Amino acid sequence: MSSVSRGFSAQMMKFASQERFHQFLILLAAGCLTTMTGGIVSPILPEMVQELSLDPKWAGILVSIHALTSAIMTPVMGIVADRIGKLKVLIPCLLLYALFGIATAFVTTFPLLLVSRGLLGMASGGVAAATIGLLGSMYDGEQRSRILGYATSVMTTSAVFFPLLGGWVGGYNWHYAFYLYGLAIPLIAFALLVLREPQTPSDSLLKMNQASLGKVLLKPDILQIYLYIAIAAVTVYAVVIYTPLYLKSAINADPVLNGFVLAVRLVGAALVSAIGASRLARRMGANWAIAFGFSLMGMTVATIPLLTDIYLIVVTAILFGIGFGIITPNLYDALAERSPNELRASVLAIGTGFNSLGQFLSPVALGPIWKFAGLPSVFYIAGGFAMIASVLSLMQGKRRSA
Repeated sequence: MSSVSRGFSAQMMKFASQERFHQFLILLAAGCLTTMTGGIVSPILPEMVQELSLDPKWAGILVSIHALTSAIMTPVMGIVADRIGKLKVLIPCLLLYALFGIATAFVTTFPLLLVSRGLLGMASGGVAAATIGLLGSMYDGEQRSRILGYATSVMTTSAVFFPLLGGWVGGYNWHYAFYLYGLAIPLIAFALLVLREPQTPSDSLLKMNQASLGKVLLKPDILQIYLYIAIAAVTVYAVVIYTPLYLKSAINADPVLNGFVLAVRLVGAALVSAIGASRLARRMGANWAIAFGFSLMGMTVATIPLLTDIYLIVVTAILFGIGFGIITPNLYDALAERSPNELRASVLAIGTGFNSLGQFLSPVALGPIWKFAGLPSVFYIAGGFAMIASVLSLMQGKRRSA
């Protein structure tokens, strides 16, 4: 083991046993698979369009349809996980994830491609629900905040890695990229060996808990956090989708430069999630930290149409990533803190569903603005969404401190 690995392990062992650390690594790998769901397809989409004669007008849905089905299924599977056990959801969903993902390599018509991608999103939603539910139940307090920060950091970094891996493997043959979903199969074996199901409440208590889920979800604090998660997803996908289009028109950026700018954003988010998010929340308070993160996102998004210098563009991308890296672990930690342990998987899974829903709705809401008002208006409005969330979080923080 390298010195870097020893140092990371030592740090993690301060708040977790060796067995729990291994469990954390398995759950981290499962979480990374959910970020791979869409990342594999983007680099090979042009080849699929050409070889399968897909209509370019609709082919892009293949990249985003999983987000819709995942948004629908994640909350459902979170409730199921609280009912029957999180591990009983995770293992079958990992198997289905591998089967549906690999099956896409053998599908040649657009309707069936859409179905296979949608089913993959449903399986991914089950993996996400069980994973975040287990993480939320394994840790409490400051430990949970740090764990969620590490998890967010690694999964954000994997969002950079998987498109590169998919492009590299798909460069030989685009069908091969879909075989990468088979990585879920060996993970199943490790999960069966290492993971342990948290103690499950009795049936009568479960029925009482499920009956009280609606009351928990209707709490203003919970609803507001869900709104924040959706706004963050809309803002992030506004950058992911429309920044390459702007850079192409403004400075004639090629795919390599566009990929670099997007990767820098994710690297900034990963570093801050792992190192700074929980510390900032302790010093400022969670609501103030979330407000600060949203304000960074809002300001940097709104300045995109004003920039043509590549160095300023990169700096802006890093600042955007820092803002996103601050809010994400703190939002999920706030959800975990406000939900009872027996309902935590459901509450967190619904939060993940709102994230997927925001990703899907971003082009739906901003696409008409691009068409009728131009790209600059897209960035201004996306930045406005983030600033609204910042103000709401500040107001919530003031009420808590009053």
